[in-house]
Amino acid sequence: MAGCFALSVHLLGRSGGSHQPLLAFIYGAGGALAWLTALPIIRVAAFGRQSETVLAAWFLFLGMGTIAVTAGLFALQYRIFYAQWHAPFLSRVWFLQQIFTSASALYQFAVLGLRHFLPFAFLLLFVVSLAMSRRNR
Repeated sequence: MAGCFALSVHLLGRSGGSHQPLLAFIYGAGGALAWLTALPIIRVAAFGRQSETVLAAWFLFLGMGTIAVTAGLFALQYRIFYAQWHAPFLSRVWFLQQIFTSASALYQFAVLGLRHFLPFAFLLLFVVSLAMSRRNR
């Protein structure tokens, strides 16, 4: 995913801003952690199923897992940056700031971050899903 981010930024001319190494790390870590979390779910969902169902399970759970984990890491980094201006820990205002900071980060990722998955990560997801579904036969 870090490679897909780099290709998206450089080949397609999409601006990654001044934090490209950190964003590449977030995308790479998101892909790696998504693989680890999606693998057991895929095994349960695809156990004893037809090959089309196995392909769909790989495509759905690995794709959605990658997006979800990467968005979560993006929100965590966003929260770490803004923590210096937040209220004292575990106060009522602190909880509200956590909720709205996380919601803002997830919205920003949905608007600006998802574009870095297209088209390269989508193609890679299809190839990996196809290869892994054939391996599971």
